[in-house]
Amino acid sequence: MRKHPWLLVGMVALAACHPRISGSISKKDLNKDIEMVTSKGTLVIRLYDATPLHRDNFIKLVQQHYYDSLLFHRIIKNFMVQGGDPNTRHPAAGKQPGSGGPGYTIPAEFRPDLFHKKGVIAAARENDDVNPQKASAGSQFYLVQGKVFTDAGLDSVETFRLKGRKIPPAHRAVYKTLGGAPHLDQNYTVFGEVIQGTAVIDSLAEVPTTGHPGGDRPQQEVRILKVSLVKRKR
Repeated sequence: MRKHPWLLVGMVALAACHPRISGSISKKDLNKDIEMVTSKGTLVIRLYDATPLHRDNFIKLVQQHYYDSLLFHRIIKNFMVQGGDPNTRHPAAGKQPGSGGPGYTIPAEFRPDLFHKKGVIAAARENDDVNPQKASAGSQFYLVQGKVFTDAGLDSVETFRLKGRKIPPAHRAVYKTLGGAPHLDQNYTVFGEVIQGTAVIDSLAEVPTTGHPGGDRPQQEVRILKVSLVKRKR
């Protein structure tokens, strides 16, 4: 699998700068959703109980208002939008964002039924060569926009990106209708999905960027204004 250019660097060096997020989570908190208000609209995210380490970590960060006022610092249309770097709250001029975090990682929680369909939230991480266990970054995440695939396109992903691993038929059906980013499956932890406001991801993805040579940085600021726990609608 190709190593992705947006992945984090310098995690060990950051550990001394950002103490581990502390806090407690109640059973009531686990039955709430996440409301993420952005400069392009509001998303409601439901975290998966199947990935409890990532779920609990994200809830704790939300309780600490960790994500409030951070930028979406990397956007690739038809792929994903990424945020969660605390250094982007007050970004330094000329400095490429993407290396900030709380100073710890989270063990990977790959689940065969969780995949990179459009609208999921997943954890960024460092490259395989320095992170063979594929541990997730402590705070950086991405929202998948992806694209719609044909059977031939999915066959190609299986051969060249997944090294022959087959995409389950049920997942193929979703990738051919809703879309997503299948080449990331079982390599990055998916830990929730947008249940309201998926169109906001499309709006974010339309923001002009510097392109790959410039780090895919948005040319206008797009911020996470506020993230909070909200009562779950049944």
